[in-house]
Amino acid sequence: MRVAAPLVPAAFIFGASFGVLARAAHMGAVAAVVFSATTFAGSAQVAAVSVLGAGGGVAAAVVAALLLNTRYAPIGISVGESFRGHVLRRLLQAQLVVDESWALAGGGTSRFDRRVLLGVGGTFWLAWTAGTAVGAVAGSAIGSPSSFGLDGAFAALFLALLAAQLRDRRTVAAAVGGAAIAAALIPFVPAGLPIVAATAAALVGWRRA
Repeated sequence: MRVAAPLVPAAFIFGASFGVLARAAHMGAVAAVVFSATTFAGSAQVAAVSVLGAGGGVAAAVVAALLLNTRYAPIGISVGESFRGHVLRRLLQAQLVVDESWALAGGGTSRFDRRVLLGVGGTFWLAWTAGTAVGAVAGSAIGSPSSFGLDGAFAALFLALLAAQLRDRRTVAAAVGGAAIAAALIPFVPAGLPIVAATAAALVGWRRA
């Protein structure tokens, strides 16, 4: 929780932003909070309500969310062996595997600590869900988060997480390669696919066991 503390305000603000968007898409306040509490997938949730708000169907919203969350396949594989116990316990703990908890816990490296991942993930879950509640209930009073420049909060957060991972030439090459792939695809393919395709750059750092 101490590790996550500096990033909690951004998680809360982003959660509030989602709450506002959900209400704008005609989703009830209770539904928005339950959505965040059970799904806990920031960018995927925003994509889903954006599709619904633009008049898209449920199927399109689900597909957009799934595409964005496909990145968790390689993330899950990288930490899967650290989770033990009954399947229900592992499923509940896996719910806390998000970009921030994975990165701050040293995911994909020998420094990985499952306890840090669970602590960070749990802290972010509380901040995200509480932020959603505030945004959904008081959204009209908050107004558009972009008017305060808050829409850039998570972009800055992810850049900070990335900077801590750039420790050698392999990781720098993977980061630059992933950014190049995503940037090249964004104008031409549906939302979510550039992120999935960018994970191919991780092969740069793949070492034989």
